[in-house]
Amino acid sequence: MDGTLIQAWASQKSFVKKDGSTPPPEDGGRNPTVNFKGEKRSHETHASTTDPDTRLYKKSEGDKAQLAFLGHALMENRNGLVVDVELTQATGTAEREAAHTLVKRSIRKPGATLGADKNYDTQDFVSKLRPPKVTPPVASKDQGSAIDGRTSRHEGYRKSLKIRKRIEEVFDWAKTVGPLRQTKFRSLKKVAAQTLFTLAAYNLTRMGAIFGWRYSTA
Repeated sequence: MDGTLIQAWASQKSFVKKDGSTPPPEDGGRNPTVNFKGEKRSHETHASTTDPDTRLYKKSEGDKAQLAFLGHALMENRNGLVVDVELTQATGTAEREAAHTLVKRSIRKPGATLGADKNYDTQDFVSKLRPPKVTPPVASKDQGSAIDGRTSRHEGYRKSLKIRKRIEEVFDWAKTVGPLRQTKFRSLKKVAAQTLFTLAAYNLTRMGAIFGWRYSTA
C-alpha cells in the first residue's frame, strides 16, 4: 500500500482568500496579484478558484507545497498488480484513511498482510487492522513504533518490507508513461477516474510482461 502526490491542474495564484479580499490583477489580466510572503494560508481561509477540490500540500518537510491530490494504490505481492485504487484530497492523514478503505473493500482473506512505509506506522492505523485480521508488516519508525514482536519477529515481515518497494514501480510508470505527474482534469471525481484508468493500463502492461506478450505494428 502506498500513496503518491498528483499535481493539480491549477496554479498557486488561484489559491486565494475565500472572503474575496485578494487584490485584483495589477496588469488587468485574469490572474490575481498575489504576494505569499509573510501570509498565513490555510484551507479554512483559502481555496483554489480553479479547482476547489484540490489542496495545498507537501509530502515531506523539504518539499515545496503545491496544489495536489493524493492517489492511493493497493498492490498484490506475487505479480505486482494493482488490485484497488483510491483518490483523495491531499491531507496529512489521507494515506492511512485510504488504506483502511481499501483494506475493507478488497482484502477478504484472514491472515493477509499489508506492507507499507513508515508513514503508516501509527498506533491508530495498526490497531484498526487487527479486527479484520490483517497483519501490518509496516516499516517501523526508529522511535515510538506501533509495530511489535508479533509482526517483526517473522521472516515474512522482512520479505514484505523488501517486496513492498515494488509499488514505486507502479507510480513511476503512472507518472512517466502515464499522465499522473500532473493531471489535466479538474475536480476530485474526474481525477479519480483518470487515476483508475491509468493504473488499469499499468496492469495491462504488467500482464504483458508476465505472460510474454509481444505486440506487432504490422
